[in-house]
Amino acid sequence: MDWAESIGRVASDGDREAFKRLFEHFAPRIKGLMLKAGCSSDEAEEIAQSTMIAVWRKAHQFDPATAGAPAWIFTIARNLRIDLFRRRARTERLQTDSELPDAPDQAETADVLMSRVQDAARIAAAIKQLSAEQSTVVRLSFIEERPHPEIASALGIPLGTVKSRIRLAMNRLRDILDEEA
Repeated sequence: MDWAESIGRVASDGDREAFKRLFEHFAPRIKGLMLKAGCSSDEAEEIAQSTMIAVWRKAHQFDPATAGAPAWIFTIARNLRIDLFRRRARTERLQTDSELPDAPDQAETADVLMSRVQDAARIAAAIKQLSAEQSTVVRLSFIEERPHPEIASALGIPLGTVKSRIRLAMNRLRDILDEEA
């Protein structure tokens, strides 16, 4: 079966039979991969379903010259898994942050708080030294905690460009902060 051809049929004609073949082949494999990656059964099923919905909706974006169909589909699944883990971590962090310390020894000292404020100020100043493109992707990725595909869509740039800008920005931030230290 030529999976790229099936995706092309979904993109051009909304071919339900081609999509059914894609779904029947890839959905169970995605679910199995997600289970091995540490997702619960429900999470793995949700990611498999969401991946296949994305394949249906984004079939027109598939370029067989850039990647093979399985790689494209599994990349969508991987990104959804990353998004799931980020949401889970954010939820856990919010739950932890909302809990009040039980005893004085759990409360942060004024020195620790002051150090964090100073670190945040140094980082904010360093971000201002980045190019507009780099500071935008850093803000969207790390401050707003938006997933890379969402950033690419919002900015109208390829996902690879988002990742490249983030990597270059992080290298530049490291250099700036090392110079100050």
